[in-house]
Amino acid sequence: MTGTAISGGDVAWTDPACPVARTADLIGDRWSLLIVRDAMDGARAFTDFQQRTGIARNILTDRLRRLVDRGILDRWTAPSGKRQLYTLTEAGRDLFTVIVALRQWGERHAFAPGEPHSTLVDDHGRQLAPLRPADADGNPADVDTTSVRKVPTP
Repeated sequence: MTGTAISGGDVAWTDPACPVARTADLIGDRWSLLIVRDAMDGARAFTDFQQRTGIARNILTDRLRRLVDRGILDRWTAPSGKRQLYTLTEAGRDLFTVIVALRQWGERHAFAPGEPHSTLVDDHGRQLAPLRPADADGNPADVDTTSVRKVPTP
């Protein structure tokens, strides 16, 4: 299933034919990923993002603008008319699996055994099952069972 392409008008593609490279070009820096993470966790206002990440105001302003321009976030004026609020677009919400994959990788590899860390849980308070890629038949897929088909060059 293919979605609508998000805007990348201000992006110089690192590798134009590679979906991983294009995604990294659109949202790959750490601040953008943390802003998306926090938007998924309910952050809406500039101050929410700043307090949660500790990001400098000028960098946050730039990343929010980019995420809006690239179709990851929507920006709208609060009913008070005093501040801008941000919500995830459909494309932004589609990053949930990416954020969960990064979280699960971090749980396995970025903490010492027994070191405390936050946990993502479902509506019943249970930790999510590990994400695992599967092939078209539902069998596990990994680096040994997959390959990339290059775009033919004209």
